[in-house]
Order: sequence, then C-alpha cells, then structure tokens
Amino acid sequence: MKISRTLALLGALAFAGSAFAASPAPAPAATTATTPAAASTTVKPAATATTDKQAVSKKCSADADAKGLHGKARKKFRADCKAASKKKS
Repeated sequence: MKISRTLALLGALAFAGSAFAASPAPAPAATTATTPAAASTTVKPAATATTDKQAVSKKCSADADAKGLHGKARKKFRADCKAASKKKS
C-alpha cells in the first residue's frame, strides 16, 4: 500500500515538474570574447587529465587480461598498476 502511494506521488511530481520544464529558460547575457577563451582553457586540462586516467586504466586492464587475472587478484593488480603510473607522472 505504501509503495503504490509513493509511486502515485512520484508520478504526480514528475507530471508537475514537466509543466515547469516546458517553459524556456532565460538566455544568458552576452559575454566578451575573452570569457569563452578563458573557460575553454580551464576545461582542457581537466579533459586531458581524464583522458590520461582512462588510458592508464585501459593499459592496466589489458595487462591484467594478458596475465589472466580475475577477482581479487585482478583488482589488486590494477590498483598497484594505477598507483605505479601515478608515481611516474
């Protein structure tokens, strides 16, 4: 009984929320040309760091696959591999 009431309430809230989402959001104010350049400069290092982490993770996974590791041994190997690559940086 409680679940059906909860689901009904969530459905009503979702329906009410969609009515508010239909109204367009106000457009942001115009900015100068230097603001987008500064914003893109700050975003690129974060994206590069994520890409580097992904590359390291994929390499460690490939190494674990090559060794045929599974379960806890694989998890420990990958953690050690990623920690070692972090120290190299």
